Amino acid sequence: MANLKEIRDRISSVKNTRKITEAMRLVAAAKVRRAQEQVLRSRPFADRLARVLENLQSRMRFEEADAPLLEDRPVQSITLLVVSADRGLCGGYNANIIKRTELRFAELKQQGYNVDLVLIGRKAITYFQNRRYPVRATFTGLEQVPTASEAMGISNEVLAEFLSGSTDRVEIIFTKFINLVSSRPVSQTLLPLDPQGIAAPDDEIFRLTTREGRLTVEVGAAANQQPPLPSDIVFEQSPDQLLNALLPLYLENQLLRSLQEAAASELASRMTAMNNASDNAKALAKTLTLDYNKARQAAITQEILEVVGGASAM
Repeated sequence: MANLKEIRDRISSVKNTRKITEAMRLVAAAKVRRAQEQVLRSRPFADRLARVLENLQSRMRFEEADAPLLEDRPVQSITLLVVSADRGLCGGYNANIIKRTELRFAELKQQGYNVDLVLIGRKAITYFQNRRYPVRATFTGLEQVPTASEAMGISNEVLAEFLSGSTDRVEIIFTKFINLVSSRPVSQTLLPLDPQGIAAPDDEIFRLTTREGRLTVEVGAAANQQPPLPSDIVFEQSPDQLLNALLPLYLENQLLRSLQEAAASELASRMTAMNNASDNAKALAKTLTLDYNKARQAAITQEILEVVGGASAM
């Protein structure tokens, strides 16, 4: 009977664990929807900003502009901006981004560059600080769905380092959202800004929908929905003044999009991990129930045999 009690207690524990993992899956799904809504709310501003910069690009050559953010100087020092999570329980999300960072760090070091890190998220901070990597700055405690104010704080940090000459290039390593079950770590150059990339954004919009009771993601091109600016529009300020005012906003917007992609990837990874954990708990509970029934039947059979044996002896 002690064996039966142990199995019964384990079944109860597995069922309770499944309730927790299912609740975490639903919370992650709700937050993915919030991330989607924030992406859609921020898009009109991003589209309008891209239109203004596109208009400026058509009137002047950015290569000749006196804009520090466009300055393509000789590269000696490179800063890697790494986006990870504050928490675990999200599958291989953090491990993949850390592995990608280590590979990129080693590659740049082998090429002779001075490399340091700006880390976002406790998982990356703990990992790289324990291994004595050169860390320039750290950021923790960001909202689950990143905000513009948080992106501005991080942008100001890397912008100050770039403008002061402490670093010649800033690359961001984050996890690009593909769908609910797929994401991949990518590396992109954040500074200096690429003037050709301003007029042709290549990011995507994801929409979380429900089909036949299951969550699915529809991905579409992020076409600029804002109408083109009139060709005869007159700017009061000089192009250089406009660029120096608008390019920091563009940088902040690019960083915010990367943070949003990383947040969506983290939440989707956590939702998938918790869904797998719930399925595993269900299967384990079923197996344990079968074992319990077999053990119970064996105990009953043993008791009957003992009663029959006792009666025969009399």
